[in-house]
Amino acid sequence: MLLMSVFAGSALLLAAIGIYGLMAYSVEQRTQEIGIRLALGAESGAVRRMVVIEGMRLALVGVVAGVAGAFGLTRLLASFLFGVDARDPMVFVAIPVLLSLVALAGVWLPAIRASRVDPMHALRYE
Repeated sequence: MLLMSVFAGSALLLAAIGIYGLMAYSVEQRTQEIGIRLALGAESGAVRRMVVIEGMRLALVGVVAGVAGAFGLTRLLASFLFGVDARDPMVFVAIPVLLSLVALAGVWLPAIRASRVDPMHALRYE
């Protein structure tokens, strides 16, 4: 059980790092666009919200696909489980919520960085 917990924690950490890396790269590629938005009068909160919504949309698509795949594979797993229901509602609710919170944490830092872009620096970027 301890080994499975360590592997689960490692997978969760890798997921957070992957989401952070993807969103940080996306923000870096869109620095000029974000700078133009800020120069034209967009509020930093609107830019932060835009980045968070974009990242969470991707994460939620992944969570929905994962839950659908897990629910579809419960018949295969049911033969390996003893004393545990393969379609435990607590697991099918708690894990997607936990993954969504981890995704939000991974998206939040690049969103903060995007909202603090200096428009003049961004326009001179290339």
